[in-house]
Amino acid sequence: MELKKIQYEADLLSALAQPTRLRILYLLREGERCVCEINPSMPEDNSVISRHLSKLRDAGILESRREGVSVYYRIKDDSVFRILEIVDEIAAAAFMEKAQEFIETS
Repeated sequence: MELKKIQYEADLLSALAQPTRLRILYLLREGERCVCEINPSMPEDNSVISRHLSKLRDAGILESRREGVSVYYRIKDDSVFRILEIVDEIAAAAFMEKAQEFIETS
């Protein structure tokens, strides 16, 4: 059981560990959006965005619904942003440490 839990956690973190997918999450933070709104906001090709949306949905991070010919995506659980806040804190601390090392060696 523990190995399955660890694998699920690793898969979840892997789904988050990609810049395009993070941009999608921050875009959806404000609420549900149609793919027709997501695609123009991204520099990548529509097929690439579609694969990233599927990856996030398959990981359980996003939910989707179809309305006519349009597909809408939304964040399934806003607690995903707590994870990102923690990553931000770790990254900021690491950046400050590297900056201090740079100052001390200059």
